Amino acid sequence: MNPLYASALLAVGLVLSNAVHAHIGVHAGGSFETGLLHPFSGFDHLLAMIAVGLWAVQAGGRNLIVVPAAFVVAMALGTWLGIAGGYLPLAQEGIAASVVMLGLLVAFAVRGVWQWAAPLVSVFALFHGYAHGTEIPAFMNPGGYLAGILLATLALHASGAAAAVTLRSRAMALRAGGAAIALGGLWIALGA
Repeated sequence: MNPLYASALLAVGLVLSNAVHAHIGVHAGGSFETGLLHPFSGFDHLLAMIAVGLWAVQAGGRNLIVVPAAFVVAMALGTWLGIAGGYLPLAQEGIAASVVMLGLLVAFAVRGVWQWAAPLVSVFALFHGYAHGTEIPAFMNPGGYLAGILLATLALHASGAAAAVTLRSRAMALRAGGAAIALGGLWIALGA
């Protein structure tokens, strides 16, 4: 499939989708399976996690490992904060802003050094993790839920990285994908 066509389809899908937020209500269960499926249930998490993989490859060097790893660690901390009943102000706004910013980083092909790229994605990940953690009922299995979320996050990072590797020779298509993600983030922000 033509990468520009795929980017256009993604943008249209975002605009036409009514499943923008993954944070509607509390999940029926807190199992490993619930955690594994949760990041796929809303475009906010889906886009942010794919964008992390895209940007890590695009930025190159140590970013390829350090940026996704920082995201996963910080998301785990955020999830535990949410499970423990902690409070993170402006979480939904932080999630929407993270999608916009990650999309823009890809769209403008920002070559960040891992020393500032990792802390940046860690802040974004805290918001995503916190939202995940607040949605699990206290009586369920938080360890299994967290393990599922982290595995799904790694899979989405890997998907973004694979897409970036595939599009390396088509830098404009990769950047168009980043722009589509940023637009998706704006759509999320307007609906928040």
